[in-house]
Amino acid sequence: MRHTPPARLDFERINAAALSALPTLLSRWLPDGRREGHEWVARNPRRADRRPGSFRVNMNSGKWADFATDDRGGDVVSLAAYLANTGQAEAARSLADMLGVR
Repeated sequence: MRHTPPARLDFERINAAALSALPTLLSRWLPDGRREGHEWVARNPRRADRRPGSFRVNMNSGKWADFATDDRGGDVVSLAAYLANTGQAEAARSLADMLGVR
């Protein structure tokens, strides 16, 4: 029996699909957040964050940051990995499955 290597992850394609679905993803991942201009402002679920404000996601680019902790990332895959406390590859696979990216 021959071993088939796993399919290569197309991070660029997965990020593009995730960026187009970002408002829906953010309302699922950070349901207590709100839109302020082109940013989603929410409490950081990875720490004891009492008020929204320091955790922000740019809805145009997918870049995100928690300005209270200096945690940050440059795309939606890194945000998904951060929020789920997983690696980038696992987050990318999960997003690809969720969004139907093949």
